Amino acid sequence: MGKKTEFLYLSEEDIIKAGALDYARCIDVEEEIFRLLSVGDYVMGGDKHNSHGIMMKFPKESPFPNMPLDAPDRRFMAMPAYVGGRFNVAGQKWYGSNIINPQRGLPRSILMVMLNDADTCEPLALMSGNVISSVRTGCVPGVGVRHLARKDAQVCSCIGAGPVSAACFEGIATEAKKLKEIVVCDLVIEKAEKMAKEMSEKYNIKGRATTSLEEAVRAGDIVSVAASSVKPIELKNEWLKKGSLLIFTGRGKVDEEYFLTSKVIWDNTKMHEVYYDEHMMLPENERFINGIGVQIYRMMFEGKLPPITEGISLGDVICGSAKGRENDDEKICFIASGMPVWDVGWGYELYENAKKAGLGQTLKLWDEPYLA
Repeated sequence: MGKKTEFLYLSEEDIIKAGALDYARCIDVEEEIFRLLSVGDYVMGGDKHNSHGIMMKFPKESPFPNMPLDAPDRRFMAMPAYVGGRFNVAGQKWYGSNIINPQRGLPRSILMVMLNDADTCEPLALMSGNVISSVRTGCVPGVGVRHLARKDAQVCSCIGAGPVSAACFEGIATEAKKLKEIVVCDLVIEKAEKMAKEMSEKYNIKGRATTSLEEAVRAGDIVSVAASSVKPIELKNEWLKKGSLLIFTGRGKVDEEYFLTSKVIWDNTKMHEVYYDEHMMLPENERFINGIGVQIYRMMFEGKLPPITEGISLGDVICGSAKGRENDDEKICFIASGMPVWDVGWGYELYENAKKAGLGQTLKLWDEPYLA
């Protein structure tokens, strides 16, 4: 006789009630996952178990009238992962992105997170993923600040004023205990002013807005780059303070002098090894153009920096097998390019909270499988 299988459906409201907006707790959970990354107790997609995910992009032209066409931020993406330790769960973040969605009253990206029993493969939960993804995206920089920033950091400069940048600041502000000011830089001053006002009121600190990239970067003890790709973000080493922490959650560049004289800490060097190899498979004129950290890849390819295999992962710093900040004058760059392990791990934490609180709807897959 077959086994009855049920799973939990959690709406966005359920997820929030389960604690999805608890940045402090999420930082602790993501730090726990960084430790698992360091010891290797995880699996992601691909033959090397370290793929970010698989993207489906539409063609630039199509003879089929109903087929969507390629456009900026237009894609679907599947991001599978297994997270070990106390989680011991498989899962996937699945999302679609369309830049015109806000005109329809929708988020640009619409996300779902699926959790499965790692052994039987049965579904455990299907849940709304937008808040999960947003908060965990912000909390990864929070973990970076916990281990890499100066303890007396007082000013955080945010490059970009969208929802991702706001989430990153919330994670940063949760960990930067001496923070006194936020500076927000955006091409649209009204957006920068809105974010600066909201965050200054929420965290009881000063807030100011600017359209000057140089002004914002020069002010920051912590500089968070999480802007859209509308205009390239190009920073200069001389703008960055001694002892500053530069966090790339979005695309951006710094002149080569910065990377030759500063320390780079990666979210997971194993994943960036895969990224590097993928770039090397492209035609020469298409390599090292798009993505977070690709400027560093190019410098590695040109022999200006050691290979990614010699890089430092934040998980190794947390576990004590590598050094992070060694003095207060050191400039550090943290590359945080996103991994499904974080969504799966944070989603599992919220799933457990939801079960304890009696949240969500139980859905039946079958009373007994027809094809068992």
